[in-house]
Amino acid sequence: MQIGDTVALVEAMKTFNPIKAVADGVVKEILVADAQAVEFDQPLIVIE
Repeated sequence: MQIGDTVALVEAMKTFNPIKAVADGVVKEILVADAQAVEFDQPLIVIE
């Protein structure tokens, strides 16, 4: 994956917002479950 690639979609008020990679690398861990509520600035994915 490269910087700027879409790594996730987060739904807010029935709108899906793309989450872009902020670093080059490989997804090592996903920190949240599908349909789990998340907070602003919460880590979602570990990229190494």
